[in-house]
Amino acid sequence: MDKLKYPIGKFEAPESISDERLQEAIADIGAFPEKIQAAAKLLGSERLARPYRPGGWNGRQVIHHVADSHLNAMIRFKLALTEENPTIKPYREDLWAALADYAAPIEQSLQLITSVHYRWHLLMTSLSDDQWARTFYHPENKLSTTLRRNTLLYQWHGNHHLGHLHLISTSPTSSVKI
Repeated sequence: MDKLKYPIGKFEAPESISDERLQEAIADIGAFPEKIQAAAKLLGSERLARPYRPGGWNGRQVIHHVADSHLNAMIRFKLALTEENPTIKPYREDLWAALADYAAPIEQSLQLITSVHYRWHLLMTSLSDDQWARTFYHPENKLSTTLRRNTLLYQWHGNHHLGHLHLISTSPTSSVKI
């Protein structure tokens, strides 16, 4: 069941993050909108209604979640860049996924992902070393996170949810492969 919940494994932050590793993560974040749009197109409406595992979200919920999560991530970046170790506001992703807008068609969320990633990538490519070291505080984790680490986390997060869409596409009742 863990492989269904974490198709690419759990996030593991390295002790130190090289500039090369950071640039790879930035590039992945920049390329993510095309990947999720391609995955959604291949799945189609019927398959987007399927969960990736028993008790898991369906493909539509995954895409809406990514839009909400990555928008929050960019806002957290901006808070860290403009305030001293700000405390961010956590939110209940499970409860958000149960709201009516998560049953809506995915086109608006795909547009939001494209727009957020365009601006977020632009912001990331402009940061100095000092800015990459800036932090925000997550009250649930009780830890301050650097923007460097958070970038790797969101590279993983996008790929993690692409993995969920891949699971839907390769389920026994699906003939589409992502």
